[in-house]
Amino acid sequence: MLRVTSNMMNSQLLMNLNRNGRAMNENQLQLATGRKLNKPSDDPVGMTYSLRYRTELSANTQYQSNVDSALSWLDYNDTALGQVGDILQHLKELTVRASNSTNPQSALTAIQTEIEQLKEQLIDIGNSKLNGKYIFNGEQYDQKPYDFVKDGNNLSDTSGAGDLLTDPGNINFIVGESVQMPINVTGNDIFGSPSEKDDDHLFTMIDRLTTAMSTSDFPAISAQLDKLDTRLDKVVTARAEIGAKTNRIELMAGRLEDMGINLTDMQSKAEDADYEKVIIQSKIQESIYNASLSAGAKIISTSLVDFLR
Repeated sequence: MLRVTSNMMNSQLLMNLNRNGRAMNENQLQLATGRKLNKPSDDPVGMTYSLRYRTELSANTQYQSNVDSALSWLDYNDTALGQVGDILQHLKELTVRASNSTNPQSALTAIQTEIEQLKEQLIDIGNSKLNGKYIFNGEQYDQKPYDFVKDGNNLSDTSGAGDLLTDPGNINFIVGESVQMPINVTGNDIFGSPSEKDDDHLFTMIDRLTTAMSTSDFPAISAQLDKLDTRLDKVVTARAEIGAKTNRIELMAGRLEDMGINLTDMQSKAEDADYEKVIIQSKIQESIYNASLSAGAKIISTSLVDFLR
């Protein structure tokens, strides 16, 4: 038969007090932090899920940032192409006006001067920058695609614009897991490439127009109208592609937002404490701990001397 000694009772009392104290402390810690997972030993399996949700949330946040950047780039491209389209429409109007053979040379010279200014404006658009990056020079966005030096306030010599080749590389944005989208257009896509110099390259077409106006060559002026229409169609097509990409990325933005909400909810279920439950458990553990202290005080105070009185 096991003999229960005072030392055994004291040891058992201290062990029970420590156990109840730890349980009460864990509940108080959950109330203070609002988390039921404060260290891996609280729930190893739950901690695994928590870390996984944190990783996925971090990736989702980066995807959302990429989506915002991609939308900014696409919006800026669309704005630039809209300006190009407006200039092309104005060029067409001027060309129609200049093709009238009743125009005197003075009228053609005035139109020629305006067209030269429009060419300068087109080159400025071709050198558009967003956040320090040239939007029409592909992967070489740190280099100016149409680099011409102006002589004071005079027009720069842009006669070689048709010979310039912009970088054909794509700027890709990762907007989701395994989802990568090119979001740029190049200067050669919009204004024409060197291989199109004899056809509908916009800058060489303008050069042909101004040359024809300087010599009152009305058939040559009229011949540029169809080429202007072809180039305008290409600009419209490029804007349509940008619009389609914008729509898809906006759909991705909505999907990422929903995914972020779902991941946050799952993370909350894995990590966050249930306050109502924890408060009830805390009160219960506090009562148990106080009862342990009360019972322990009675046991420890009783000794052999108490029975010799």
